[in-house]
Amino acid sequence: MNRKNPKVDEFINKASRWQEEFRVLRRITLDCGLTEELKWYQPCYTFQNSNVVIISGFKDHCILGFFKGALLDDPKGILIRPGEHTQSGRQIRFNGVEEIVEMEPVLKAYIFNAIDVEKAGMNVVYKKTSQYEIPEEFKNKLDEMPDLKSAFESLTPGRQRAYLLHFSAPKQSKTRTSRIEKCIKNILNGEGLNEQYSKRR
Repeated sequence: MNRKNPKVDEFINKASRWQEEFRVLRRITLDCGLTEELKWYQPCYTFQNSNVVIISGFKDHCILGFFKGALLDDPKGILIRPGEHTQSGRQIRFNGVEEIVEMEPVLKAYIFNAIDVEKAGMNVVYKKTSQYEIPEEFKNKLDEMPDLKSAFESLTPGRQRAYLLHFSAPKQSKTRTSRIEKCIKNILNGEGLNEQYSKRR
C-alpha cells in the first residue's frame, strides 16, 4: 500500500528547499495507505482515484494540503484556509522537520479523517455564482450592453465567480469601473480572468 512513486523521488531530490520536510510528510502520508502520484508538479496522494492530500513548498513554509479540508474535523485548530475565497481546500503549515515529527499522530488522524470523508462520498457544497454580489457598476454595464450580459451568462460558473470577485475587491467605484472596462473585451470573447492576464504578459 505504501509504494513510493519514482516521480516523487525525483521531485524531492530536485527541490531547492524543504527536502527533509517533504520526506517526513511523504512517509507519514504513505503510512496512511494512500496512493502516491505527482500532479501539478507536486506529490499528491489519492484514495480510490480521488485526491486527498498534496504536499507543497513555499518561500516561508511547506504545507500538507487537504482537498476537502472544509469537511474535516479540526479539534486542534490547525487547518488554514489558503485564500479568503477558498471554499474547499485547507492547509497545515510547517516551518521545520521537528514540528512535523512532533505532530505526526495528529497529522495521521487528520489524514484518516480525510479518507473517511472520501469513503462516505462527501462533497463540499460550493457557493453558487448567484450568491455572489454583483457590483452596481457591473450591473449598470450589463444593462447598457445586452451582448455583454449574454456573453457573461455564457461563461462557466468558475469564470463568472472570478470576474465578480475581481470587480468587487476595490473599495472605490472608480477602480471597480476601471477593472470592468478592462475586462469587457475578454468577456465578449468568452475568456476567463486568468486568460486575460496571461495575454498581457
